[in-house]
Amino acid sequence: MQFYYKSIFMKSFSLRIILFIFLISFIGCKQNGETSKNEIASSKNEIRYAKGLEIYKYKGFSIVKITKPWPGTKENFTYILQEKNGIIPDSLKQFTSIQIPIKSIVVTSTTHIPALELLGVENSLVGFPNTNYVSSEKTRKLIDAGKVREVGSNESLNTEVIIDMKPDVIVSFGLNNSNPTLDNLQKSGLKVMLNGDWTEQSPLGKAEWIKFFGALYGLDSKANSVFLEIETAYNTTLALAKKVSTKPTVLCGAMYQNQWNVPQGESWASLFLKDAQSDYLWKNAKGTGSLPLPFEVIIEKAQNADFWIAPGDFSTLKEMSDSNPHYKEFASFKNKKVYSYALNKGAKGGILYFELSPSRPDLVLKDLIKIFHPELVPDHQLFFLKKLE
Repeated sequence: MQFYYKSIFMKSFSLRIILFIFLISFIGCKQNGETSKNEIASSKNEIRYAKGLEIYKYKGFSIVKITKPWPGTKENFTYILQEKNGIIPDSLKQFTSIQIPIKSIVVTSTTHIPALELLGVENSLVGFPNTNYVSSEKTRKLIDAGKVREVGSNESLNTEVIIDMKPDVIVSFGLNNSNPTLDNLQKSGLKVMLNGDWTEQSPLGKAEWIKFFGALYGLDSKANSVFLEIETAYNTTLALAKKVSTKPTVLCGAMYQNQWNVPQGESWASLFLKDAQSDYLWKNAKGTGSLPLPFEVIIEKAQNADFWIAPGDFSTLKEMSDSNPHYKEFASFKNKKVYSYALNKGAKGGILYFELSPSRPDLVLKDLIKIFHPELVPDHQLFFLKKLE
């Protein structure tokens, strides 16, 4: 009988030891990097301005969500950025996983170039479509030295060249959910990410996409620091502009195929004009794109506008009037208050404004305030926008 009770005790003790070891092992697994569903659900998005980007940081990995890859879609894309020895939870293994920090990249928009340069990783760029569009002197040197290969066009990337290069990641953008070229690249085993910076309308929202690239290179702190400087400069200038008592009237755009396209009131360009304390004449037009209007509507409303901003790609007032003699009917033209982004070009003719302005909204805002309210920023030299002569 004594032996029987002893046997029962030993079995009970053994079960408790096994249970204890199991609990210790489970806790150890958690401590070694496994992330629970509750932890994933409760993590805070690190993006504040951009509407189409979300980044969530965890021990050993990050989740990057592209929630607005192109306008008017509810489709979104999730990517997992895995650090060395990072453990990805089973619930996330269905998504594309990319090892970080990456060492090589192909990007497909000139707006991606400044982010790489601001982070100091431009040497990792190995391919780009239509390299003539790149304006940056720093990246042009890499192209001229043969370190950045031509990879076709955005609509038809050269898959053979890209597969041969084997970049760690290809950052592209989509106009819809149909892109056979990107599908083929993914089927070949390459990692493809969509970038939706071009869909942002907020000036600071576009600029915040530097954090997307910061996450890819494991340079989150540097990306945050760069963006903070831009954000601070923008908001400081914005606060300065709010002191003005008068707002000059502004016209934008030019004729194209018998229509005059003006930025709609909720667009990126229109928001800059608002922040620069100007009275943009189509500020109440609903929408974020361009509004095509007949010339008669434009001349009736904007003939006496104080300023004319971004009249297409013209370099001189003569080019404008040669193209359309009716341009001379506007007071802003007569008074030589026409300012264009087209004069600041790269070595191959690419316009710097299209490339750099999304990353440096602080410079765009300062340019506009220098034009509309020069007394507020007396030391600022126009960077993107130049006066047409």
